[in-house]
Amino acid sequence: MPTLILVRHGRSTANTDGLLAGRTPGVALDEHGRQQAAELPGRLGDIPLAAAVSSPLRRCQETLRPLTAARPELPLHTEERITECDYGDWSGRKLAELNDEPLMATVQRHPSAAAFPGGESMRAMQARAVDAVRDWNARIEAEHGADAVYLMCSHGDLVKSIVADALGMHLDLFQRISVAPCSVTAIAYTPLRPFLLRLGDTGELASLAPPDRTDEEGDTGSTGGGTGEGNATVGGSA
Repeated sequence: MPTLILVRHGRSTANTDGLLAGRTPGVALDEHGRQQAAELPGRLGDIPLAAAVSSPLRRCQETLRPLTAARPELPLHTEERITECDYGDWSGRKLAELNDEPLMATVQRHPSAAAFPGGESMRAMQARAVDAVRDWNARIEAEHGADAVYLMCSHGDLVKSIVADALGMHLDLFQRISVAPCSVTAIAYTPLRPFLLRLGDTGELASLAPPDRTDEEGDTGSTGGGTGEGNATVGGSA
């Protein structure tokens, strides 16, 4: 099964202003975020990407613009299911003032019970994001093979919820996960279980390139740059 590279969008104007952007239209990358996006093609330079999939929101589309400019052959798809959580009436408000809302304690400590006024629940957010990943895994494997690597650019809570699912964590624990703007998280999916290869990585990514299949004797059946069922630790492959 494919390896998924999850990119959180670069730093946005809402990040620097301390706002909960949600789906507020027009939220763009700030100057630092644009620099982060400009560095992304170089960080991913050694990885043969089969496709890029983006949230429809502007800050994600802007994050991928330098990458698609550097790789004009790279297919770019927009996926509505990986858009930002619908924070409803909280959208566009200052995070500092939202800390005084009673619901914020639920969001932080018991997110599976949290539903935003006028918006969606965090359970619904995770369900649609994970469904999107599973569907894209199947599509990428069918079109490009089991060793394919593809990229999704999404939002912090979406990335964290996908990681929680991959780790078999309850959604109530997902606030323990942290992913910085324009960080890379990589998950290798296999028929038995996913493997988390990177979490919130802002450095070297070359080792995420798929294994060389030209040498059949050296083929251990691994995926995602050497982590897979074929070379699992003894006793850990049940």
